[in-house]
Amino acid sequence: MIYWEEDALKDRERIFEFLYNFNPIVAEQTDSLIQSKVETLLEQPYIGVKRENIKGRLLILPDISMLVPYSIDGTNIRVLRVLHEKQQFPFT
Repeated sequence: MIYWEEDALKDRERIFEFLYNFNPIVAEQTDSLIQSKVETLLEQPYIGVKRENIKGRLLILPDISMLVPYSIDGTNIRVLRVLHEKQQFPFT
């Protein structure tokens, strides 16, 4: 099962609202892409890369320049954040 942390949900909402102001269709497409890519983690939980300086793994979405840090607990995926690749990460 996929669990979205509150910060990740807020990130998605902020991204959607930002894009919606420019192009509602792109906002919908971007959010759908984020959702579908995260759902692939149920079948391939280790597709994200492991980085020494972050907890968990990092799903990279190059088509939309997004990073999705997540953790794995058995069969559960916990989405921690949804970030644009230009954002400073990890947070200190």
